[in-house]
Amino acid sequence: MKIALVHGQNRKGSSYNIGRFLADKIAGDNDIKEFFLPKDLGGIFCLGCYQCIKNPASCPYFQQKQNIMDAILDSDLLIFTSPTYCMLPSAGMKTFMDLTFNYWMVHRPDAGMFNKKAVVISTAAGMGAGKVTKEIANTLFYWGIPKISRLGFAVQAMNWESVKPDKKNKIEKSVTKLAAELSKNKKVRVGIKTKFMFNIMRMMQKNGMGSSPEEKEYWQSNGWFDSNRPWKK
Repeated sequence: MKIALVHGQNRKGSSYNIGRFLADKIAGDNDIKEFFLPKDLGGIFCLGCYQCIKNPASCPYFQQKQNIMDAILDSDLLIFTSPTYCMLPSAGMKTFMDLTFNYWMVHRPDAGMFNKKAVVISTAAGMGAGKVTKEIANTLFYWGIPKISRLGFAVQAMNWESVKPDKKNKIEKSVTKLAAELSKNKKVRVGIKTKFMFNIMRMMQKNGMGSSPEEKEYWQSNGWFDSNRPWKK
């Protein structure tokens, strides 16, 4: 199983260690592609220029984000980790989500997203980890990913080394259980919520209510105005 592991931080803290533990339980090093934000984005931020709406390749930062997106599209399982900063995802993770909004179902969803699994992991010294995983999972849902698991932990420590042994054991047991489930490699089924949202966006695009004529052409070229659907491939 190929895994893309995207960390919303440059340092190897609690969220990193849990995400890496999960990936290692499922795959070997050769099947894991790992990225750190903002380092692997080069410290860039979305300009809000809307160039990606007309043509994704015209984004000023297309190559920086595409290196990560290529690995994501080539993977079976996606793992996103982010520490909780002020009860929100890290700035690096939020930047990445901003830069990839053209992949949302409302714009240009990629058919490959509809057969993937994803896991979102966050840790906090106190509160907020659940909110962080929900924010990131929301983006992945709108990419079209049908199976998303969320793991949020209040580690009550400033780094992984300071997490109490009994808490670490509980976390590792939870992650090991999830790894066993994901390793079964069952075919992912697209749920009714995803299908409903896709069809809403389909009608918008078909009726010319999308963001650009180029987007409508993209949907039409995929046959999505007819009977084709991305999860049927």
